[in-house]
Order: sequence, then C-alpha cells, then structure tokens
Amino acid sequence: MAVTLAHRSLTRHIDREEEDRQRPLDFGLIRRIMSFTRPYAAKRNWLLVTVILRSIQLPALTWVLAAVINGPIQRRDVDGVMWGAIGFAVLALFTQIVMHYRQRLALELGESVVCDLRNALFAHLQTLPMKWFHRTKVGRVISRMTSDIEDVRIGVQEVLFVSLVQLGQMVVAAAAMLWYDWQLFLIVLALAPVIWGINHYFHRRLSVALRDMRESFSRVTATLAESVLGIRVTQGFVRHEENARIFAELAADHSRYNSVVMRTHGLFIPLLELNSQAFIAVLLLLGGFRVLRPEPLMGVGDMVGFFFMAGLFFSPISILGNQFNQAMTAMAGAERLFALLDSKPEWSDPPHAVDPGPLQGRIEFQNVTFGYDRERPVLHDISFTAEPGQTIALVGHTGSGKSSIINLVSKFYLPDSGRILVDGRDLGDIRQDALHRQMGIVLQTNFLFHGTVADNIRVGKPDAAFEDVVRAVRQLDCLDLLASLPHSFDSHVGERGLTLSVGQRQLVCFARALLADPRILILDEATSSIDSHTEARLQSALKKLLAGRTSFVVAHRLSTIRDADLVLVLDHGRIVERGQHDELLALDGVYANLYRRFINAAA
Repeated sequence: MAVTLAHRSLTRHIDREEEDRQRPLDFGLIRRIMSFTRPYAAKRNWLLVTVILRSIQLPALTWVLAAVINGPIQRRDVDGVMWGAIGFAVLALFTQIVMHYRQRLALELGESVVCDLRNALFAHLQTLPMKWFHRTKVGRVISRMTSDIEDVRIGVQEVLFVSLVQLGQMVVAAAAMLWYDWQLFLIVLALAPVIWGINHYFHRRLSVALRDMRESFSRVTATLAESVLGIRVTQGFVRHEENARIFAELAADHSRYNSVVMRTHGLFIPLLELNSQAFIAVLLLLGGFRVLRPEPLMGVGDMVGFFFMAGLFFSPISILGNQFNQAMTAMAGAERLFALLDSKPEWSDPPHAVDPGPLQGRIEFQNVTFGYDRERPVLHDISFTAEPGQTIALVGHTGSGKSSIINLVSKFYLPDSGRILVDGRDLGDIRQDALHRQMGIVLQTNFLFHGTVADNIRVGKPDAAFEDVVRAVRQLDCLDLLASLPHSFDSHVGERGLTLSVGQRQLVCFARALLADPRILILDEATSSIDSHTEARLQSALKKLLAGRTSFVVAHRLSTIRDADLVLVLDHGRIVERGQHDELLALDGVYANLYRRFINAAA
C-alpha cells in the first residue's frame, strides 16, 4: 500500500503537460517574434545591412587572398603583393567594424524585444480571471517569464542574425565557386541532399527531446516554488524526506531529458563535420586531377580560390548545427510564451460594458446559481438585496458558499444562471476595473507587497499624501501599533509582509481599505487573525469604516456581525435563514445553534 501511494504521489508530480506539438521551426512564430521589432524598425534595418555586409566580407577577404596568390605572387610582382596586403588589411579592419555593430545592434534589438514581450506578458497576466490562477502553478508562470523569455532573447540576439550571416556567406561562396569552376561546383551541390537528410532526421529528434526537456524543467521550477511557499507546512509535518524524494525524481527526470538532447546534438554535429570533410577530400582529388591533366581545365590559382570558397561554404555547417540546437530551444520557449499570451479568459467585459460612475451601492442577487465547475454548483438559487449603506453578514459552516458570494460580488467570477444587479444595472454590463475602483476588500490572509508600510496602505490610492495615510490609521485607533515599528510607516514589510505580525498585517489592510474610501466593502474573515484585545479596539473604527458603505461581512466570530442589517445563514449553498441578529436568535434555528457554539467556545 505504501509503495502504491508513493507511486501515485510521484505520478502526480511528474505528469507531463499536454500541449500541442507544433513544428519547432515555425515561421509563423518567427514572424510573430519579429513583429515585436516594428517599433525599432530603423535599428532592425541597419542590423540587416550589417548582416548583408558581414555575409559578403569574409568571402571578399578570401577572394582578395586568392587573387594575390593567383596574380602578383605567381608573377613575382613585389609591388602587387604589397598593395594586395594593404587592401586585405583595410578590408579586414572594415570587417571587424561591421562585426562590432552587427553584434551591438543585435544585442540592443534583442533586449528591446524581450523587454516589450515581458511587459506584454505581465500585462496579460493581470487580465486573466481568478480561475486561471487557481489551476495554474506559480512555477510554470515564473518559468515562462524567466527561462522561456531568455530562450527567445538568445533566438533574437544570436540565432537569427548569426544564422543569416552564415547562410549569406554560403550563398556568396557558392556564387564564387560557380564562377571559378561550375563543373566542380556540381560536386559541392551533391552535398545538399545529404545535409538536408541529416538535418531532417535530427530536426525531428531534437524537436521532441527539447520540448520534453523544457516541460521537465517547468515541473522542477513549479515544485521548487511550491516547496518554498509551503516550507512552514513541510517543517511542521516533517515532510523533508518526502519532498526531497519527489524533487530528486523530478531532477532526475529533467536530467534524463537533458541528456537525450545532448546525446542527439553530440551525434548531429560530428556527422555534419564528417560529411563536409569527406566532400573536401573528394574535391581535392577531383580538383587535383583537373589541374594536373596534360591540358589543365583550371589553373592552380583558381583551384586555391575554389578551395578557399569551399572552406567558407562548409564552415558554417557546424555553426548552423550549433545554432539549430538554440533555435529549437527558442522555438519551444516562444511557443510557450505565445500560448500564454494567446490564452483567452473564460469571460471578459463585453464591448458595451461601461463605467457606471459613483455607485450608490445597491446589490441585488436574483436567483443566482454558480459553481467553479459548472457541473457541481456551490450556490443554488440565491436571492437577496443589499440596500445602499447596509451591512450584510454571511454566516455558515466551511464550504457553505460564503466566499463564493464574495467572489461574485467582486466580479471575480460570473454566475452560471440568474442575475446580479448593481444600482439596477446588470453586473456583466459594468467594467470590472470601474467596479473595483469603488470596492475595498479585506481578507483573512491579505497580501502585502514588497515595500514600506505606507506603500502598502496606498495600494488602493497610490497618489495619497503621507498625512492621509496617517489619518486613516488614526481613524482605526491603532496608530501606536504601526508607529511603534522600527521605522514607523517607512518600515519595510519584507516578502509577503513576513516582517510584520499577523495582526499588524491586518491593520495595514484595514487602513488600505479605509484610505481607498470604497462604496462597497468586503470583509472576509477580516478579524480572525487579530487578537481579542486589538479586535475590541477596532470595533468602533469598524463602525466608522462600515458607515455609509454597502458591506459584506464574513466572520466566524459572530460578535463582529451583531449589528448587521441583514444576516444570511448559508448551508450547502442555500440561504436557510435570513434576518437580524435578534430575530434569528428568536427563531432558535441554525443561526441560534451557531451562536450558542460561539458563546460556549468563548467561555
């Protein structure tokens, strides 16, 4: 049984991503990557000019060298040799200058493309609905924004333009060989089908191997992120060995795929080089025969020039082989990036959605049914009305549907059936950003961003003055609890706010909501992390915070909802009781039982 459970655990962690397997060298992907160069058209065009020059220059240097050997040296012309050497040196210097600008422009263009692509991805991530984040591992997102982005950077900066230079050099060298001896050039052309066959075979093998490697690396990063975020649980349940075993299996999985890539690539390059060297030997034999026959078909100088050009024709093969490996990686990375960029949210604001302007705060649920999985609803036929300025308390056992109502009010999700009206307007016709600008949310485990305490209070109102920040905390009657920090409001909260106590983090979130001055306020277990003494200090401040706002309060501590205008008691996604605190106690039903349990637990 233990072995079976361990196997299932491992299988759960190393299941491969199911993704469409596109061709690695996808010209559609290449065109799309290049579309990001449009804002930098001038730089890109100058770069292409340097690519063309660089493609011509090395064959030109070889032609000058062959011409000097075939001419002045053969004629023993000292002045001709000297001028030839000077011309060669000048051309060589110009070649290095062009090489400098080709590399510089490629690096700058690649950096610009990657920066824009990263910004586009990040902006797109902000628009995806909550459901997408609930089913996507953090490590996969990080992998897209780091390793996949870097693969595309290499593809733009190195692979694309280096390959263009090498291909251009091969074309120029081929033209020169055709000019030297077209019959001998036909022998060189015989190499083309062999090269194509080798490339086609290894192209398919590398495409699968590289994709497997990228997927396995994504699993490693996802598990690493999960382990770091859950380190408290790991240490609390002494799960070190199990986590280490799972990670070791994933690391071995990635290493195995990586080894397949290296072995395939290690066989690919030597085969290409062996093939080119074999043809050089054939050319040497046939070329020598054509020069040494009684009636030579070509001169010694032409043969030297031809072989120089043949070297330039074959030398890019090994370089292109190396670039091929990087190109496959870049294609795999680009495919993943654009798959993320093209991912469509399951819903979005319709074109006719509007900014409703200042809200009054009337929220009405009309026969709303909703489920995170449409086949399994968690809310059934929910109907109620929250009038402007009212406080609606949501009470019920865990899983009764309280947070689902909050998610629908916040428009993080849309109902499967029924309607939600805000000031008489269908929630679907209101722009999500416009709604959220007039909404404040305080959760049980609020997230604090890296920065200072003041920065985190300003989240909902970035342009707020420091005096406004202090005033918001003072209104909560908790100024001393934050002012006592080592650097007061300038204290850094650390990653996810871990340098603050749980209570201090919640106070920052209360102040954040108060400073934003929302029309609709949501408190989801907002005081559960605050000790009783601090909660008592907050009660009067909470009344000020709730006053004049339509508020939804979810709490296990029933003391926080005694003054609610309407209490909704939920059970398995249905409203089973509704009314005010005293009315529900008089019913002696579900709410009364919950209240008695609370009183007994507090006693």
